[in-house]
Amino acid sequence: MEDIIKKANILIEAIPYIHAFRKKVFVIKYGGSILDNDTIRKNVLEDIVFLSYVGIRTILVHGGGPHINSRVKESGLKSEFHEGIRITDQETLTIVDEELEKLNKKIVKEIRELKGDVTGLKGNEKLLFVEKRKATKDLGFVGTITSIDKEIVNKHLHKGHITVVSPMGISPDDQAHNINADEVASAIASRMPAEKLVLLTNVQGVMRSENDPESLISTLTVNEIDNLIKLNVIQKGMIPKVRACTEALKAGVTKTHIIDARIQHALLLEIFTNRGIGTQILHG
Repeated sequence: MEDIIKKANILIEAIPYIHAFRKKVFVIKYGGSILDNDTIRKNVLEDIVFLSYVGIRTILVHGGGPHINSRVKESGLKSEFHEGIRITDQETLTIVDEELEKLNKKIVKEIRELKGDVTGLKGNEKLLFVEKRKATKDLGFVGTITSIDKEIVNKHLHKGHITVVSPMGISPDDQAHNINADEVASAIASRMPAEKLVLLTNVQGVMRSENDPESLISTLTVNEIDNLIKLNVIQKGMIPKVRACTEALKAGVTKTHIIDARIQHALLLEIFTNRGIGTQILHG
């Protein structure tokens, strides 16, 4: 009986959050190695279907790094990165496009199997518009988002559809470009604008000490981030994630989160409980 009462109490605790977030837009980014794990993916997609069922308008942006790396290797090509961004020549671009399309269809199929209403969108089908990304080295067909077609996204969200977006864009001369998935999620969240941007990863969140699970920083403000980067508290792959959160907050997103998708039902625990489980980044 006690277990049943606890479950009821958890549902009651969620009521004010469900009320506050109904009809609001959430953008969730999901990629990397955690996208390849069937158990983790099922848990994440179950959470996303739940968000949709309680009236949250949910956009899921997926990456595809490990799949793309495998295909590039199989093709005898070399995976090259500059400042964390994949250098994308024409052959690599073809692989990126094919692998992202496969993943998009797979995620859409799995959401349907969980009884979710869903639409899959390719960013380079007149959804995400880009210009060539500027860097200290030529990155090839890599884009920076200049605008998005909000009407397409809103059309599906207003139908109650989870909208699954692959990170490809189109330039003014109709050339497809690869885009960093964190940047896509941040840009979409900024332009909607979204209530929340959530980045799913394979670490607890922002840690003061990488090897100390007790050192999770549960709340950060934008003003604290630059100093933590200078102190090497925030480093490596976490830097683009906190930057994506910062850009989204500056553009009007209410709150951003970095959470560990390996924790079962991490999204629900972060969004619908008083404590949360990851790092939330706020204005200030």
